[in-house]
Amino acid sequence: MTNLTSLLVANRGEIAVRIFRTARALGLATVAVHSDPDADALHVRDADAAVRLPGAAPADTYLRGDLIIKAALAAGADAVHPGYGFLSENAGFAREVQDSGLTWIGPPPEAIEAMASKTRAKDLMRAAGVPLLDPVDPAAATPVDLPLLLKAAAGGGGRGMRVVRDLAGLKEALDAASAEARSAFGDGEVFAEPYVERGRHVEVQILADAHGTVWALGTRDCSLQRRHQKVIEEAPAPGLPHALRESLHAAAVAAARAVSYRGAGTVEFLVTADGRPYFLEMNTRLQVEHPVTEAVFGLDLVALQLRVAEGEALPPAPPQPTGHAVEARLYAEDPAQDWRPQTGTLHTLAISGEIRVDTGFTDGDTVGIHYDPMLAKVIAHAPTRAEAVRALAHALAGARIHGLTTNRELLVRSLRHPEFTAGQLDTGFYERHLDALTEGAPDATQAALAAALAEAAPAPDAPLAARLGGWRNVRSQPQIRRYAVAGAECEVRYQAGRLVDHPGIRVLAATPTLVTLEIEGIRRVFHVKRNSNRGDATEIYVDSALGAHTLTPVPRFPDPQDRTEPGSLLAPMPGTVVRIAEGLAPGSPVTAGQPLLWLEAMKMEHRILAPASGTLTALHAATGQQVEFGALLAVVQEESQS
Repeated sequence: MTNLTSLLVANRGEIAVRIFRTARALGLATVAVHSDPDADALHVRDADAAVRLPGAAPADTYLRGDLIIKAALAAGADAVHPGYGFLSENAGFAREVQDSGLTWIGPPPEAIEAMASKTRAKDLMRAAGVPLLDPVDPAAATPVDLPLLLKAAAGGGGRGMRVVRDLAGLKEALDAASAEARSAFGDGEVFAEPYVERGRHVEVQILADAHGTVWALGTRDCSLQRRHQKVIEEAPAPGLPHALRESLHAAAVAAARAVSYRGAGTVEFLVTADGRPYFLEMNTRLQVEHPVTEAVFGLDLVALQLRVAEGEALPPAPPQPTGHAVEARLYAEDPAQDWRPQTGTLHTLAISGEIRVDTGFTDGDTVGIHYDPMLAKVIAHAPTRAEAVRALAHALAGARIHGLTTNRELLVRSLRHPEFTAGQLDTGFYERHLDALTEGAPDATQAALAAALAEAAPAPDAPLAARLGGWRNVRSQPQIRRYAVAGAECEVRYQAGRLVDHPGIRVLAATPTLVTLEIEGIRRVFHVKRNSNRGDATEIYVDSALGAHTLTPVPRFPDPQDRTEPGSLLAPMPGTVVRIAEGLAPGSPVTAGQPLLWLEAMKMEHRILAPASGTLTALHAATGQQVEFGALLAVVQEESQS
């Protein structure tokens, strides 16, 4: 038995905060590590001690195992928990942690090694009798093999994955997937397998001790994904026949036993529309979506990880599950703009209700370009699936999130979509429904009325004359306020505390932060907050049961295209240029839609495409270059202009 006293978490953000919460409950001292951009992050403020990892990029900080081990020893920690991502599935790091005399909160390095390569893992699972999709040799692929899914052999999170539907594009997709995998994981190996249309992503949480006990903690459905990354997860996976559940549990336990597994892990499967399961991979770590399993089984998986690492034995069987849990990942991104990540100040993050919120941010924190754009995980647990889904949608709809564009509206609409509420889940959900789920912002007229009235209202601590003067029933010229919101302009006219040209709407009360209106006989309350996020632009955030709106007196981000010559390619976000098309140089001919540059921001890769066919007349970008939003990357002169 090992008696732990102090725990270092080799990670950041939400997962570090979540692990610290359990560590404190168990009486363990906590140690954080941080990059320079994270110097004042919540996980640093939350720990008993923190050690700086000089630099900003993950390769210089959170991926430097030598620095992390040095930090653990210097701070007096006796154990290292890797969280998820970064070094969590790095067998070499796990071995170095153990060789340094520290306790590794994870599976044996040999188990990580066995599952580190998806190709080798599949060979191992085939020998253990776990069902698999047959691999396809890309060099010998024929139209019969289409569509194909290209996957990086190392790592996960959607990096290095491409769907190929046309053999003509296979080589380009292979090169792109390999380059992305090499950049993300240091390993460019890519393999191909059949792409299953409308398949379900179902996984089994396992937990094993050093005494031969392996628990299969039910199923999770993670089919709703964007860019092969999960967005909404739930437990148990709805609608699976009992026999299929049992076969998935048995296959997961067989996979764990095949590598003498210890600790928490997840075995992932693809389930076809006709109910056939196929092994995808085994994640030898804690999963992002572990809270839904915790909710259903009434367990703390991090606490169990720590106890297993100390040598404790699990009971022969896990507790019985109860109810249903659903988790949504709240991202700082714009789904309507190719999931473009957002950066800036998060002024407000307030989510209420009978729900669990795991986050690495508090009001006023900055969301930067170096890391994943996930702001929080929001989890609801209820006796039935319908109640859990309804509770989660209601909590997200009523959340106050100010300062950044997020996927909140997409999550709410997804949870309320007829297919989702009926449990008809598959990985093609967003391919089919994204346009409908992102079209049309809620009407902003009433939000603009509330914003104008809040602007005009005197502060509660203003002199009595000012407070009375603002609302005296005297005749005067109407005041006018105009706001830009969701690409449109709203004009509000008011006079002496009452609205002009808005019949059916009556002002009941107004302060700088709270406005109450009676709209066609229905009382509505609007919460109003003003902030400046970028430059001198003032933003007004209005939240109510009718929706959430961000209003500005001028466009929040003037389009840099308005100030540049035609054909200019501008950086759509801050980020790093990771690739330039082979042979691309001034004078090169290009065709419309041709990928010219690849920009990486917040763990996602974005292609910069030629806007038209013509000639590249300027190239201002270089591989490895850091660029700001709106930076001029290249210029394409159209053929007609030539």
